Amino acid sequence: MTFIKTTEQDSHHDELEKMSVEKILTIINKEDSVVSKAVKKALPQVNLLIDLIVTKIRNGGRLFYIGAGTSGRLGILDASECPPTFGVPHEMVIGLIAGGDVAIRKAVEFAEDDKNQGWEDLKAYNVSNKDIVIGIAASGTTPYVISALEACARASIITGCITCNSGSPLSIVANFPIEVVVGPEVITGSSRMKAGTAQKLVLNMITTTVMIKLGRVKGNKMVDMQLSNDKLVARGIKMIREELNVSESEASNLLKSYKSVRNVINNYSNGNN
Repeated sequence: MTFIKTTEQDSHHDELEKMSVEKILTIINKEDSVVSKAVKKALPQVNLLIDLIVTKIRNGGRLFYIGAGTSGRLGILDASECPPTFGVPHEMVIGLIAGGDVAIRKAVEFAEDDKNQGWEDLKAYNVSNKDIVIGIAASGTTPYVISALEACARASIITGCITCNSGSPLSIVANFPIEVVVGPEVITGSSRMKAGTAQKLVLNMITTTVMIKLGRVKGNKMVDMQLSNDKLVARGIKMIREELNVSESEASNLLKSYKSVRNVINNYSNGNN
């Protein structure tokens, strides 16, 4: 079957420059509404991958994201938010982007076409078969990502992928592909739009669910969050007040003493108050 990149197909909308702002916004909003439906169809694929990630991390492995351009940036964003949100080590979820850290802010020409650098970037972290690697590429054809997953296969490293085309070369290479087909973009080929949104939604699902299954959430609260600013300290105090039914001043003192919401709750539960 011939592989067709729907992410590169012509937009359903033309002469955008002649439209009013209101009309453009209406079109973008209408197109965005298809994203969550497309993600819903891919939930069984997401479920399979999450189960494996949980097992890998419980056994001392790590989760790697690897991508180029928008896809790489989204992976780095998701990875970087895990430590402050869930209190896990920075080495547990790692995001890699073609072109290195400079590519987070500025496009690095032809970085995504390098067929060797993806594996080199993974090797810099001593990647092994204890880990799991997820390639992110809206098109499903990015050489940097595909070649990295091919190298992982040769090293017996389990892989997954997040792409927005069906039957892409990346999906064929990955052990656990996730395909969220959102169709053509409003601006033809601009996969930072619907495709990027779809990838972000899936990434949210992956790390959030993994962290819940790893015990990093109590009820619906981020009890292991890092207390890195006043907003988060206030949130922690509120959690303690609600959980233990104590005053704000007592909750504040407890948080200062035990340094985390979980520590406060555990000590109270163990009768060490």
